[in-house]
Amino acid sequence: MEFNSINERVKSIKNEKERLNEFIEEYKPFIASCVESVTGRKVEYGCDDELSIALMAFNEAIVKYDIDKGNFLSFARGVIKNRLIDYYRKERREKSKILYLSKDEGEEDEEVFDKMSSDRSLEIYEEKEISYLRRLEIEAFKKELEDFGINLFDVAKSSPRIKATKKECSRIIHYILENKELLEIILKKKYLPVEKIASGMKIHRKKIERCRNYIIAGVLILKGDYNYLREYIDWRFED
Repeated sequence: MEFNSINERVKSIKNEKERLNEFIEEYKPFIASCVESVTGRKVEYGCDDELSIALMAFNEAIVKYDIDKGNFLSFARGVIKNRLIDYYRKERREKSKILYLSKDEGEEDEEVFDKMSSDRSLEIYEEKEISYLRRLEIEAFKKELEDFGINLFDVAKSSPRIKATKKECSRIIHYILENKELLEIILKKKYLPVEKIASGMKIHRKKIERCRNYIIAGVLILKGDYNYLREYIDWRFED
């Protein structure tokens, strides 16, 4: 069977175990490259635990992937990196427990120094990793916005300045998220159904049109796989 894109191929194999396993086997080099970009060293299947984590993460990405969210490989790379970060955090916690339980009196200073160095190294790594993942999310978000004929500058330009207007935008966005028909129109047909929203919420259409780009951006972020950008959006919608 031929596919126009890898995204369509992933969509078709989700529930077919044999084809899914074949796909994972085919993309083992890609998975290894994702791990190596995190570890900064060469890795080998059967030797490095990170590759086992990455294989499970890649499988998870296939199952969770939504073709409307953008490129699959970008999505998979993000899932792999997130799972590796979780793995390293767990490892750090376990090592801290082992050090505490097994230390001898004469080794205390050296162990404390090693732990501080290790913790700081992981903090620096996590900061860089979060920054990288945030950039990936921004790039994916920019591509989604392009489908609506808008960009980040357009979103910023239509962002409400007054608190009351922000709250009104929040109401509109959450109304859309709770309305399956409206959400499907936006995600599938790539436009904001202003008239339907105005009618359903009993508000003037000008209130919606004025913040059109901001509302679209809010819906995409809160509905999509944008863990880092979502923090920013949620903050804006505080009451």
